[in-house]
Amino acid sequence: MLLTGTHDRTLDDKKRLALPRRVREQLGDIKKLFVSQGLDQCLWLFGPSDLDRLAEKIDQSPAAHGKVRVFSRLFFSSMEAVEVDRNGRILLPDRLVAFAGLQHDVVLIGVRDHLELWDAARWNSYRDQNAASFDAVAEEAFKK
Repeated sequence: MLLTGTHDRTLDDKKRLALPRRVREQLGDIKKLFVSQGLDQCLWLFGPSDLDRLAEKIDQSPAAHGKVRVFSRLFFSSMEAVEVDRNGRILLPDRLVAFAGLQHDVVLIGVRDHLELWDAARWNSYRDQNAASFDAVAEEAFKK
């Protein structure tokens, strides 16, 4: 599945997030998402099949490697399964909302195989700080 786009959203008082229709279409008929702490103080959201693919990649890493163990422990222990209700909303766990510093205004972005949920002010700052180096980062990322 290919998840793309930037979606300005809001959290309601109960910390529910309404998934945009376009995102629901990209996800397909999905009833559950897995939410965990992500990098750069955002939340990562995975569908079951994409989470399975990530877990397989992690399993292929040497288990004796200390950083793999630390990542696996922190990543999977922070993860919560959340139901997608009939209105396309998910209820975010309080501790993950606190981890990401989410306020009322948030931004949901598609990052190929997962979604990221950012506090809007933090996302805008991150995007502004990194936009000027996009070309250089792209060249480095695709170097052979």
